[in-house]
Amino acid sequence: MSERARATAGWVAIGLAVLAPPYYLDEFWLRLGFSVAAAGIGAIGLTLLTGVAGQLSLAHAFFLGVGAVTYCVLAAPAGGDLVGLGLPTPVAAVAGALLAGLAGLAFSPIAARLRHIYLGIASIALVLIGQHVLDVAEPLTGGFNGRRAPGLVGDTVTVVAQVPFGEYEKLWYIGAAALVLAAVFARNLVAGRVGRALILVRDSEPAAAAVGIPIQSYKALAFVLSSMYAGLAGVFYAVAIGSVAPQSFALDVSVLYLVMIVIGGLGSVGGAIAGAAVVTALPVLLQEYAADLPFLAEPGSGGVTASHAARFAFGTAVIAVVLVRARGFTRLRLRRTPPGSTNASSPSPSGRRRHGDHRRHPERVQREGQRTELRLDR
Repeated sequence: MSERARATAGWVAIGLAVLAPPYYLDEFWLRLGFSVAAAGIGAIGLTLLTGVAGQLSLAHAFFLGVGAVTYCVLAAPAGGDLVGLGLPTPVAAVAGALLAGLAGLAFSPIAARLRHIYLGIASIALVLIGQHVLDVAEPLTGGFNGRRAPGLVGDTVTVVAQVPFGEYEKLWYIGAAALVLAAVFARNLVAGRVGRALILVRDSEPAAAAVGIPIQSYKALAFVLSSMYAGLAGVFYAVAIGSVAPQSFALDVSVLYLVMIVIGGLGSVGGAIAGAAVVTALPVLLQEYAADLPFLAEPGSGGVTASHAARFAFGTAVIAVVLVRARGFTRLRLRRTPPGSTNASSPSPSGRRRHGDHRRHPERVQREGQRTELRLDR
């Protein structure tokens, strides 16, 4: 199959996966799909920052919180107990993503001067500061009890082809469309000039500086893009849950997003979506079918619950990926050796002797043997 035919088949499959499910799936699966789309958008943002640009960040939960709280404040009706401006929900959603990007831009000067574990520690501090701010800003966040998140779409039912389309059907299409657009933009970014520059900055900052790449500017760009993705993911998360609370954006949320991109493969856009689907859907499915799984216990009984089993599965997957295939399960390949070809243990071409060399040049063979013995002695 040609490259163009494969691309066409891929887009047709994506179109069917986006359009068909609301006609056949019930509310549980549509809500789960919207949650997976929200997590997938956030995971794409983190893989751009950590996998492509090479900046270790555990502050993703903070930017999720900025997007979610901004959406709730702007979209909530005015005049209630908590601050609300009553803006249209699409405007509030876009504003949530933009404000999260501004927060990333404010942190980017610090991120541009730190690397590796030091940047990770600084990002943890950002999450802790954000938790405190969300706790004390009760008029905006509702404090410990949180606040209700306005719905992104109305509850008006629209009938299409004798199928009623309510809130969750509409949310499915919004989440799927946003995820596809986010993935296409990220793939084009990675494949283009900006992506190549970010990869070079990740691999060797001196080499990037030598070819004229402004390192700190590209690091700041990666942080802003990642923050905007996280902000939009936070908006969708708030809509999917129906409420937001400060404890919803703790450090463990950042760790889960890091697990997503590690399982899927660092730097892989498709892998980030696959990792987000696994990490988001597995606990929900285990909880939904806990009664049919004999190895799961009821919460509070002291046994292995659905959430415990999901964490065990995530931990095992991360260890397996790191030990076996550090590039993630989406890039696993079955390597086949064609008949008559040499394997990896065969000598390199530079070290091979042509057939008959031992007869035509015995002194050369003797010198090579002596050099080999000297190297072994050393």
